[in-house]
Amino acid sequence: MKASVFNTPIIRSICRGLSIAGLYLSGWKVIPPPDIKPPYVVIGAPHTSNWDFILMLAAVFLTKMDVKWMGKNSLFPPILGAISRWFGGIPIDRNQRLNVVAQMVKEFSSNPSLCLIIAPEGTRKKVSQWKSGFYHIAYQAGVPIMLGVIDAEAKEVRFGGFFTPSGSYEEDFPLILKHYEKSRGIVAKNGL
Repeated sequence: MKASVFNTPIIRSICRGLSIAGLYLSGWKVIPPPDIKPPYVVIGAPHTSNWDFILMLAAVFLTKMDVKWMGKNSLFPPILGAISRWFGGIPIDRNQRLNVVAQMVKEFSSNPSLCLIIAPEGTRKKVSQWKSGFYHIAYQAGVPIMLGVIDAEAKEVRFGGFFTPSGSYEEDFPLILKHYEKSRGIVAKNGL
């Protein structure tokens, strides 16, 4: 596995210490995931604020996860690209013949310990429904979905378990969404 901020021992230890202190001082707690080895897709929801990224990042360092995230390839120019990759970024070519799902499935096939984190809403703004890409990536790659919850009311970031997609998004999505129905985002009005 390539070096990243999440698997560089000294940096990871410093970031983990800062995460523990920040979570403690802000009153947030992290409920760690079940002990399961990658590969898997992690969804973090509800995504309603810029603070969600900071909280999820702190939770990732606290739980010692080694995650990757997707970004359009314009975020990966020569020098900045190396930094983005070190922070777990995977460049996505939106102009390529393969779509994003196919690109990520290919990434899973070449990296058997991939842990890909996705905000299923795709934005911090209010949406009427989640994007389904996370589901199709997990199903086509043959990996489970870890259900990550950012619950502002309880001040918790929870990794509540895994969901194995059946291939029927219409049947599975209500079961996934049920896991989030009592959770409120930091900006509650932006939640589903």
